Amino acid sequence: MMKGYARALAAALCLLLPVVATAGDRVPVEAFAHGGGYSMPRISPDGKYLAVAAAMGEDHAVLVYALDDMTHPKSYLRLPWHQLPYDIQWTGSQRLIVELANFFGSLDRPERLGEIISTDVNGKRILAMFDRDFGAGGRGGTVRPSDEGYATIAGLPSKANGHFYMQTYMWNDEKNTWLYDVDADTGVRHMIGQINAGSMDFTVDSDGNVRYAQGVDISNNYVVYRMQRGLWSQLTNDAQGERFEPVAFSQDKQHLYAEISLKSGPLSLVQTNADGTQSQQLAKDDFGNIGHIQWTPQDVPVAAAPVTGIPTPIIINGDQPLAQIYKGLSSKFPNQFVDFSSFSEDGSMLIFKVSSDRDPGTYYLFDMKAKHIGKLFSESDSIDPDKMGSRIPMRFTASDGTQLEAILTVPKGASMNNLPMVLLPHGGPIDVDDNWFFDTDSQFLASRGYLVLQINYRGSSGRGPGFEGDGYGKWGTRIQQDLIDGVKWAEAQHYADAKRVCVFGGSFGGYSAMMTVIRAPGLFKCAIGEAGIYDLAMMYDKGDIKDTKFGKNYLEQAIGKDPAELAANSPDKLADKIDVPVLLIHGEADERAPFAQAKAMRAALEAAHKPYEWLTKPNEGHGFYKEENVVDMYNHVQAFLEKNIGAGVQTN
Repeated sequence: MMKGYARALAAALCLLLPVVATAGDRVPVEAFAHGGGYSMPRISPDGKYLAVAAAMGEDHAVLVYALDDMTHPKSYLRLPWHQLPYDIQWTGSQRLIVELANFFGSLDRPERLGEIISTDVNGKRILAMFDRDFGAGGRGGTVRPSDEGYATIAGLPSKANGHFYMQTYMWNDEKNTWLYDVDADTGVRHMIGQINAGSMDFTVDSDGNVRYAQGVDISNNYVVYRMQRGLWSQLTNDAQGERFEPVAFSQDKQHLYAEISLKSGPLSLVQTNADGTQSQQLAKDDFGNIGHIQWTPQDVPVAAAPVTGIPTPIIINGDQPLAQIYKGLSSKFPNQFVDFSSFSEDGSMLIFKVSSDRDPGTYYLFDMKAKHIGKLFSESDSIDPDKMGSRIPMRFTASDGTQLEAILTVPKGASMNNLPMVLLPHGGPIDVDDNWFFDTDSQFLASRGYLVLQINYRGSSGRGPGFEGDGYGKWGTRIQQDLIDGVKWAEAQHYADAKRVCVFGGSFGGYSAMMTVIRAPGLFKCAIGEAGIYDLAMMYDKGDIKDTKFGKNYLEQAIGKDPAELAANSPDKLADKIDVPVLLIHGEADERAPFAQAKAMRAALEAAHKPYEWLTKPNEGHGFYKEENVVDMYNHVQAFLEKNIGAGVQTN
């Protein structure tokens, strides 16, 4: 069997021709603002159809194509404005389900809406599987009352049977989570699991038996439970800081795959018995978590990679034919990363994604029976990878001796020597990170000739629960010092010209743009804050984080409640210490970082007689959504940088 797969791969790879790019002028700003493209391809169980998420500027849809005729979609499911697919899954060869999400701004992660719909392959019989608008003429007919809560797709049976697993959470009950087996053809539900703990995720075996529940509880602590003889028992983390996170069961139910952290360090991938005993390590890295796991259709991992640095695949279960397929594909696409995306049920049809620091992603279809690989589509046709800069992960030592990761985006064709530089701190700050893969803001700045520095400061994800937890209570102190240390390191290495450094960040990055300037006078020449938080105390009164008990607990852990400490770490209370020109960018309809935050920062700058520029847009949320507004923002950023640190280096 393995030899047959290997021959199929070799024959198919011969059909892929190299792409030759020609040099051109500077990449237009519109290329970085363009919101069009396909993603999330899912092949039907019988291998005949392909469902994709389609972005068309501000609009989103789910399209279904027949794989033997990709010229026109067989069906077109257009979603309401600001909605997009969070997940797409086939429950059979003629029916699929779509989990919906909201997306109000470029700095948002798509946020699950909590609603699920199903549709036939031809776009007919659209039914609501979970919908809060049933009683008000919502999607599709039903005999059920409105669902007062939200739901997520929890998984699928090992063989398609028209059903899926759905976990639900009710608004009026923060102490329970339910799991249902749902018929996607009718919407009829059958409860198969329940736990007296809120917002949990269930791990289900191939027979639909609930085996584990895990998640972050209302107090923002990670917890995990195991089902034993019909009862839930909570697993306790030992004093050494061990964390156990179930991931998936093999279809033969003999093995559980899980991620484990010892002493709060990086997460490694392990294989255990079904009851979690007799752990066998499959992949480990001393610096970063193991992620990017590649699975067979039978839920057996064949490769994984660290999430830090340039992801280098670790082959697992090398006797599996698909392990050899993955190894061969990785060799064929050097300096890129291969991700298995979707399989037909018999495993003969594979969709995989190839992406890199310069390419947002290109999808291919591998027909193993026909020994053919063909390109399906690129995630963004507006981006030419050959015109993008290189992203280089590096490590440096912070002022307290902690080793941190930095990612430098170098303008194409530039030597890394005394370049004008922009520090680009990421948002979050907790459970977010920067990685090697394509980053729009970084590549835009690099295309304008600026070196870009991103730092995974304490609190960032990717380094284990201990490193992530180190960010709590340190928003304005240690996190900012990590960023400052990174700038000083880049200057000491002569990557950056110390006379031409600016800082530009969004969300928490906007907060950091102001705070790094305050904490390190003279280090920067300008600061740009996009959708930033500038008054910490205001987070308890305005914005959507405070609206849930979980959100309030998070705020207490992340920033504390002491008024003096909040003021001492709020940029609008320290505006007199800002010694550089400032550009403030904000959406007037932002609910995460309300517009009042930007107005408070502006008022503080005016009271302190500090120079600033101002760019806001009505009906925009957490980061700009409309393409013309994104173009306007990037043009303002470029002009502001050129005014304060000069034009970037010429790129080719």
